[in-house]
Amino acid sequence: MKYLHFLRVNLFRKKIRTGLTIGSFAIAMLLFGLLVIVRLAFNQGVEVAGADRLIVMNRITFIEPLPISYMDRIAAMPGVKAVTHATWFGGTYQDPKNFFPQFAVDPESWHLMYPEYLVGDDQWKAFLGDRQAAIAGAGIAKQYGWKIGDRIPIEGTIFPGNWEFNLVGIYTGATPKDDVTQFWFHYDYLNETLKQAGGRSWVDHPGWYVVKLDNPDDAANIVKKIDQTFANSDYETKTDTEQAFAENFAKQVGNIAFILEAVGAVVFFTLLLVTGNTMATSVRERTAEWAILKALGFSDRFLLFFVLAESISIALIGGLLGIGLAKLSTAWGSPAPSVLPLFYLPADQMLVGVGVALAVGVVAGLLPALSASRLKVVDALRRV
Repeated sequence: MKYLHFLRVNLFRKKIRTGLTIGSFAIAMLLFGLLVIVRLAFNQGVEVAGADRLIVMNRITFIEPLPISYMDRIAAMPGVKAVTHATWFGGTYQDPKNFFPQFAVDPESWHLMYPEYLVGDDQWKAFLGDRQAAIAGAGIAKQYGWKIGDRIPIEGTIFPGNWEFNLVGIYTGATPKDDVTQFWFHYDYLNETLKQAGGRSWVDHPGWYVVKLDNPDDAANIVKKIDQTFANSDYETKTDTEQAFAENFAKQVGNIAFILEAVGAVVFFTLLLVTGNTMATSVRERTAEWAILKALGFSDRFLLFFVLAESISIALIGGLLGIGLAKLSTAWGSPAPSVLPLFYLPADQMLVGVGVALAVGVVAGLLPALSASRLKVVDALRRV
């Protein structure tokens, strides 16, 4: 502790240079935090997917429906605990740019299938009692300023027309990873409206089924059983675990993880060069001082750790500042909820960021520190 004043004086001897180096660290760690946030946002469906749930969809494409009669046949299979269904609505709110996930669902079975989505009992009761009722996630409700009792107009795209819903509930997630940007309404409302309009291809044909298993270990056998049951029919199925389904869906936008890792690697390599150059320059400028310290009896080990302490201090200050800014950027929620519904920086990733910053500080300062520790007094004074 008695050398802290000496360390502080040396750190801020060149205030502009030290400030710029700390700023470089802060920007790099801010970028690191944002990359982590984006990666989590794209992978959030994969990470929260239920291990005991399957997705049954049309074998041809995700947007082709399946007969409503499949629900009872799937529910009767051994090992199946529950079944629900949903249909992608694909509408927009007020402006074509205002897009978010809208699902026509079977209310009773949907609520049981996804207990991680938290809805008040009174709100769910109101949802069951009103055919035009809807429940919105807390994230999307906050984005558009919705409150319970509002009338929400949605312009249909797959199902044309102006659809209006009564917002009777707002759900939250049991964990920060849960998606709170969805909008649910009654499948019966959609189905009956399509019957009246003559939309025969979608009448009594929901989009996909979600299957809950008694035992997740039976997933492979039940996947095979479902697809074999509907093989060679007019509506063949493709069944997969919810996690595999989410992974395949995420891959449709490209290998986001590789892109983010590549960008992060380039940033930190550049940061390593910048910090290493700063420390090397600082050591060269203080050659005479190192020689004097050695002449006064300070050991090689002391100089080694002292230079490393300077490098680590710069890294720690910049790293904490950058991670703090990244965390602050999540305080107002996602800037694009429809694309990045999950927008948060978990504590474990913040610790990883600080650890990475410290590692860069050690590596960047190691060679300059070794140079200072191996310096001979006579050679150092001769250079001066």
